[in-house]
Parts: sequence; structure tokens; C-alpha cells
Amino acid sequence: MLKERKIDFLLFVVVSALILLGTVMVYSSSSAIADSNSKFSGHAFFLKRQLIWVALAYIAMMISACVPLDKIRRLIWPALVFSLLLLVAVFFTEPIRGTHRWLAIAGFALQPSELFKLMLVFYLAHSLSHKGRNLDDWRFYRWPYGPVIALGAVLIALEPDLGIVLVLVTTAILVLYLAGARVTHLIMAIGGSSLAVYVMVFIVGYKRSRVDDYLASLADPMAAPHQVKQAILSLACGGMFGVGLGDGVFKQFFLPEPHTDFIFASIGEELGLAGLTVALLLLLGLIWRGIRIATAQTDRFRFLLASGLTICLGVNIIINIAVVLGMIPTTGLTLPFLSYGGSSLIMSSAAVGVLLNLSRGRAGAAV
Repeated sequence: MLKERKIDFLLFVVVSALILLGTVMVYSSSSAIADSNSKFSGHAFFLKRQLIWVALAYIAMMISACVPLDKIRRLIWPALVFSLLLLVAVFFTEPIRGTHRWLAIAGFALQPSELFKLMLVFYLAHSLSHKGRNLDDWRFYRWPYGPVIALGAVLIALEPDLGIVLVLVTTAILVLYLAGARVTHLIMAIGGSSLAVYVMVFIVGYKRSRVDDYLASLADPMAAPHQVKQAILSLACGGMFGVGLGDGVFKQFFLPEPHTDFIFASIGEELGLAGLTVALLLLLGLIWRGIRIATAQTDRFRFLLASGLTICLGVNIIINIAVVLGMIPTTGLTLPFLSYGGSSLIMSSAAVGVLLNLSRGRAGAAV
């Protein structure tokens, strides 16, 4: 018998704990940078901005948790097209740190690729849930899925932002698999993507220096990129319980981006293995609740949506931590809910809001 479930309060608690930990670590890892640079208004510059993002993130979470999914579903195509237009618009703006990843609005930098990543999951869940979708027919990969995924991936790669490309392509392939796509078709898609990456890196030269540095580091760890070496050293210096909150040394101009891409290393130095364990358990708790919510769905669209959002968050987490540990080349990808930045935090919170929305849907059994 169908019954109404309660909202997944544990998921909300886990995400709130991650945001709290992230906010504390953003201030701790960025205060020295902000205090030493005259363009920032004091040591709390990044903290103040992050608190604004946190407030907006909770608003986005609450809205996506409360709005009926049927209403959201009717806006998927316009939202997908809008996100693609924003990906084009970034190339007509002034570059920030040599890249075209952000749109500057009211003094804040917004990253359209984060919006497209979320909209792609909605689009795939919506389209793949149609009864007429027979994924045994390879023509469905030729249209509509192949062009939509490829267009977004190419635009983001040109920004350049390899990390987001890896997340969205991996997410798309796994969602297609869950929707019933043939393994042989997916292997062909992976092969084609791998060939495209090879051409871009080793023939065109896209991000080749990062790949060359990574390959060299496999034979000689001292040949690893500067930021990776500093990240590993900061993790090693943390020991079991860390050097103390706010007492980290590597954030003071040794470790690049200690409050964004490499905040996991900052946590390791200041809070030690104990702090990293707490962070990892919270991140695993997030993925666990997402999986439980997905498996509780009886509707194909809702199952694919919950699965896609969980996969997207999980892949993002894995890639960021793998970069910090020197397991893959650097990608410039933030750690959801922990790193400084508004676009990632707001979009990730909106994704969690949708999961909360799905958790209170009607199903045969409670989560």
C-alpha cells in the first residue's frame, strides 16, 4: 500500500554539517591570503562572501525541496537551452585568471557549467523516462543524447574546465546505463570520448602539460606539479589530529587554492586524519542517503533523477579527492559543500533539495 514518506531529515543534517565544516575551513584557509592582499577587505573577505553563498544555497535547497517536480519537469527544456546559452555567453566576457568559466554579476562570479551539469541530469532523466525510448536502437545516441552531451562538453572544455567535463560525461554514461543502454553501445561511447580526449591532449595540446607532469610523477614523485606536492605534504604534516584549526602553515602561500580546489588538504593539515575521517564520513553519508532515496523510487523519471544527482555529486567528490592525493592530473574542480565558491555550493544544494523532494514522495516502503 502506498504511503506518504517523511522528508529525509538525516540527509539535511549531513549536508548542513558539511556546509558548516566547509564554512569554518574556508575562513581558516583563506584568512592569511585575504589579510595579505590589499584588494581584499580584511582577513574575513572570503568568509563574508561564503556566508552570502550559504544563505542563497539554503534558499535554493528549500525551493527545490518544496516545488512539485511536475512543475520543474515542464521547464527542463527551456532551462537546458538557457544553460547552453550561458556557456556561450562566457566567451564574450573578460577572462578571469586566464579562463572563460565565469559570468560576473553584481560583483560575484557565477559558473554556468555548474548549472548545465544539473540541467543535463534533469534532461536525461526526463527524456530517458519516456516510454518510446528504446536504447537498443543506437540512433537514440545520435539524437538527441550525443549532440546535447557533446555540445555542452565541448563548450566547457574550451573555457577550459576539464574537471566539469569529466563529471558530466561520467554522469551521463552511468545514467544511460541505469536507463538500460547496451554495454556495447556505452563502450563505443567511452571509446569515442577517449579518442577525443587523446586528440585534444596529445595532438592539439589541450592541458598537455598537466598530463605530462602527472605521467612524470609516476616515475619520480618529485616531478609532480607544485600544488600536488604541497597538498601531499600538508596532508602528511597533519598527522592524526592536525596542527590545530587556524594554525596551518601550507595555506600561507605554499599550497595554491587552499580554500577552493585543495581544501581537502587544508582540512588534513589543520584537523589531521581525524578531521579527514569526519569529512569523508559526511560525504559518504551524503551519497548513501542519495542511493537510498533513488532505490525507494517507483517512478522511472524519479529513479533516474535521484540516481543522476547522486552520481553527479559522487563523481565530483571522487575526482577532487583523487587530484589532492595525486592519483589523477589536476582538474580545477572544487569539493562540493566544503570548498569556497557560490556556483558549486548553490547548484549542489539545489540538487540535494531535489533529493529531499524525492524522499517525501509516495512509494511502497519507507526509506
